[in-house]
Amino acid sequence: MSDQMKDEAIRKISLIEELETSMKLLKLGFGEYQNLDMANDFYYLPFQLISSGFERFMKCIICLGHLEKHGVFPKPGLFRKTLKHDLITLKTHIVENYFQENSEALSIDLVYIKTDKDLEKLIELLSEFGKYARYYNLNVVTGEEDSGEDVKSSWEAYESSYLVKDKTLINKLKDPETSNEVLSFVAQKIIEKLERFTRALSRQFTLGNLGSLAQQYSPIVYDFLMMQDSDFGKIDYRKNTTKYVQTKKKPHKRTIKDEYQRRTNKDFRSKLITKESFKGDWPFYSEEITIECRQKFWCVVTIDGFDYALNGAAKGRYKLEDVHEAGMAILGKSVGAFINMALKLGEDN
Repeated sequence: MSDQMKDEAIRKISLIEELETSMKLLKLGFGEYQNLDMANDFYYLPFQLISSGFERFMKCIICLGHLEKHGVFPKPGLFRKTLKHDLITLKTHIVENYFQENSEALSIDLVYIKTDKDLEKLIELLSEFGKYARYYNLNVVTGEEDSGEDVKSSWEAYESSYLVKDKTLINKLKDPETSNEVLSFVAQKIIEKLERFTRALSRQFTLGNLGSLAQQYSPIVYDFLMMQDSDFGKIDYRKNTTKYVQTKKKPHKRTIKDEYQRRTNKDFRSKLITKESFKGDWPFYSEEITIECRQKFWCVVTIDGFDYALNGAAKGRYKLEDVHEAGMAILGKSVGAFINMALKLGEDN
């Protein structure tokens, strides 16, 4: 094998590794964003992961597009001097040079990328963080003339825009019982935007014109490539994070005694509910659950033979895992309707 062929092979292997890294960073970043709650507002970790993931991913696409169009990989100056670390610039470069809309799906993708103002704002904030804002506090301390944008504050302001549109969410945010549910709802709305953007870029590997090498590498982006519209906002990326893996999961497996209590104790009222029979937005991954109200206050849900807490009272009283924290309910989807139904069972006792 000639030196030139060896060099080409090394470049392709490196591109595979970079593409794999970008996918891992995005999934991990989405997971760390889902980990945020009232007790954890460390935005810098998900910002760092997501901004780096998108930068690497888009640069990989540019490398593939450049190879297909010109027969060679781009020279270092394209990234170092021209495109640099600006995500908006990278996105624009892809759209203008390598994004194909030779199908209805890709045409819809292009319209979304070019016209969705919320997406543009999110990418702009992530870009600002990647370029300057990760050092915002140090820039202020050292007296930099241009300290950059306080992305954390700007991001929180963007999140708050969802609350302004819905007074119900504001009321829920004031209640400790439902405040984290609201934060999860907003996070999932934002992740939906970013997932749709990632899918649009990923579909170029198979439906676009990035070339045969992109076709070969498409399995790396498979998870986003094959996403359906109905999948957006429903994936629990927390399972990729160290915090989730290291947290011991102790769901309560129901016993014969539990079943006896449910059948005979008049203070334990339960009801089987199926996704098919429920009129509303079904929040659980399982299509069949049993809700239970114990002694008028403690609301429990049984899924596949395990008990989880529906409300905070049951979590504290019975030391049960919260149904969202356990990954049995879709983050951002309210279980409020099921809490109300459970409490109604208790009232009817």
